[in-house]
Amino acid sequence: MTTPFQLTSIDHVVIRVTDLDVMLGFYCDVLGCSVERRRDDIGLIQLRAGDSLIDLVPVDGKLGSAGGAAPGAEGRNMDHLCLRIAGFDADMLRDWLGKHGIGMEPPGTRYGAQGDGPSVYLQDPEDNTVELKAALD
Repeated sequence: MTTPFQLTSIDHVVIRVTDLDVMLGFYCDVLGCSVERRRDDIGLIQLRAGDSLIDLVPVDGKLGSAGGAAPGAEGRNMDHLCLRIAGFDADMLRDWLGKHGIGMEPPGTRYGAQGDGPSVYLQDPEDNTVELKAALD
Protein backbone atom coordinates (compact mmCIF):
# COMPACT_ATOMS: atom_id res chain seq x y z
CA MET A 1 0.00 0.00 0.00
CA THR A 2 1.35 3.42 -0.95
CA THR A 3 0.78 6.30 1.42
CA PRO A 4 -0.52 9.63 0.09
CA PHE A 5 2.58 11.32 1.54
CA GLN A 6 6.36 10.84 1.72
CA LEU A 7 8.41 11.00 4.90
CA THR A 8 11.46 13.22 4.41
CA SER A 9 13.38 13.55 7.69
CA ILE A 10 13.17 13.53 11.47
CA ASP A 11 11.26 16.60 12.62
CA HIS A 12 11.99 16.42 16.34
CA VAL A 13 12.81 14.12 19.22
CA VAL A 14 11.47 14.67 22.75
CA ILE A 15 13.73 13.77 25.67
CA ARG A 16 12.43 13.75 29.25
CA VAL A 17 15.18 15.14 31.50
CA THR A 18 15.92 15.38 35.22
CA ASP A 19 18.63 18.09 35.09
CA LEU A 20 17.70 20.69 32.49
CA ASP A 21 20.79 22.89 32.94
CA VAL A 22 23.22 20.01 32.44
CA MET A 23 21.32 18.76 29.40
CA LEU A 24 21.17 22.27 27.88
CA GLY A 25 24.93 22.54 28.36
CA PHE A 26 25.53 19.23 26.60
CA TYR A 27 23.24 19.76 23.62
CA CYS A 28 24.14 23.45 23.13
CA ASP A 29 27.77 23.77 24.24
CA VAL A 30 29.03 20.33 23.20
CA LEU A 31 26.87 19.42 20.19
CA GLY A 32 26.18 22.95 18.91
CA CYS A 33 22.39 23.18 19.22
CA SER A 34 20.77 26.52 19.97
CA VAL A 35 17.67 27.34 21.99
CA GLU A 36 14.94 28.15 19.49
CA ARG A 37 11.92 28.44 21.75
CA ARG A 38 11.06 28.14 25.41
CA ARG A 39 7.64 27.41 26.90
CA ASP A 40 8.40 27.53 30.60
CA ASP A 41 4.67 27.56 31.36
CA ILE A 42 4.39 23.94 30.17
CA GLY A 43 8.01 22.83 30.66
CA LEU A 44 9.34 22.69 27.09
CA ILE A 45 12.66 23.89 25.64
CA GLN A 46 13.09 23.41 21.89
CA LEU A 47 16.63 23.22 20.55
CA ARG A 48 17.54 23.74 16.89
CA ALA A 49 19.64 20.86 15.55
CA GLY A 50 20.17 21.65 11.87
CA ASP A 51 16.87 20.96 10.09
CA SER A 52 15.41 19.25 13.16
CA LEU A 53 14.48 20.01 16.76
CA ILE A 54 15.37 18.33 20.03
CA ASP A 55 12.78 19.05 22.69
CA LEU A 56 13.89 18.86 26.32
CA VAL A 57 11.03 18.29 28.75
CA PRO A 58 11.85 18.39 32.49
CA VAL A 59 10.19 15.46 34.26
CA ASP A 60 8.84 17.78 36.97
CA GLY A 61 7.13 20.13 34.49
CA LYS A 62 3.58 20.04 33.14
CA LEU A 63 4.47 18.01 30.04
CA GLY A 64 7.18 15.89 31.65
CA SER A 65 5.11 14.78 34.62
CA ALA A 66 2.58 13.24 32.23
CA GLY A 67 5.24 10.69 31.24
CA GLY A 68 5.44 9.03 34.65
CA ALA A 69 8.63 8.27 36.54
CA ALA A 70 11.93 9.84 35.54
CA PRO A 71 14.20 7.80 33.30
CA GLY A 72 16.65 5.68 35.26
CA ALA A 73 18.26 2.28 35.64
CA GLU A 74 14.92 0.50 35.21
CA GLY A 75 14.18 2.04 31.82
CA ARG A 76 15.02 4.70 29.28
CA ASN A 77 12.88 7.32 27.64
CA MET A 78 14.27 6.46 24.15
CA ASP A 79 16.77 4.06 22.53
CA HIS A 80 18.98 6.65 20.84
CA LEU A 81 19.00 9.91 18.94
CA CYS A 82 20.95 10.01 15.69
CA LEU A 83 22.24 13.40 14.53
CA ARG A 84 23.70 13.74 11.06
CA ILE A 85 26.86 15.91 11.01
CA ALA A 86 28.97 17.44 8.25
CA GLY A 87 32.76 17.27 8.50
CA PHE A 88 32.83 13.92 10.27
CA ASP A 89 36.30 13.18 11.62
CA ALA A 90 36.54 10.56 14.37
CA ASP A 91 39.79 11.94 15.82
CA MET A 92 38.40 15.48 15.95
CA LEU A 93 35.22 14.20 17.60
CA ARG A 94 37.21 12.20 20.19
CA ASP A 95 39.30 15.29 21.03
CA TRP A 96 36.29 17.64 21.20
CA LEU A 97 34.18 15.32 23.31
CA GLY A 98 37.15 14.52 25.55
CA LYS A 99 37.59 18.23 26.31
CA HIS A 100 34.05 18.11 27.69
CA GLY A 101 34.63 14.92 29.69
CA ILE A 102 32.57 12.79 27.30
CA GLY A 103 33.76 9.46 25.95
CA MET A 104 32.66 7.80 22.75
CA GLU A 105 32.66 4.30 21.36
CA PRO A 106 35.03 3.50 18.50
CA PRO A 107 33.70 4.65 15.12
CA GLY A 108 31.93 2.15 12.91
CA THR A 109 30.12 2.00 9.59
CA ARG A 110 26.39 1.93 10.12
CA TYR A 111 23.31 2.21 7.97
CA GLY A 112 21.14 5.31 8.21
CA ALA A 113 18.79 7.44 6.14
CA GLN A 114 21.56 8.24 3.63
CA GLY A 115 22.93 4.69 3.48
CA ASP A 116 26.11 3.27 5.01
CA GLY A 117 28.50 5.72 6.60
CA PRO A 118 30.72 6.33 9.60
CA SER A 119 29.25 7.10 12.99
CA VAL A 120 30.06 7.11 16.69
CA TYR A 121 27.98 6.54 19.81
CA LEU A 122 28.20 8.53 23.04
CA GLN A 123 26.08 9.14 26.12
CA ASP A 124 24.53 12.46 27.09
CA PRO A 125 24.64 13.54 30.76
CA GLU A 126 21.45 11.59 31.56
CA ASP A 127 22.71 8.40 29.87
CA ASN A 128 20.69 8.70 26.64
CA THR A 129 22.59 7.29 23.69
CA VAL A 130 23.43 9.80 20.94
CA GLU A 131 24.78 8.70 17.56
CA LEU A 132 26.73 11.22 15.48
CA LYS A 133 26.60 10.09 11.82
CA ALA A 134 28.43 11.52 8.84
CA ALA A 135 26.28 13.47 6.41
CA LEU A 136 26.96 11.97 3.00
CA ASP A 137 27.22 14.36 0.08
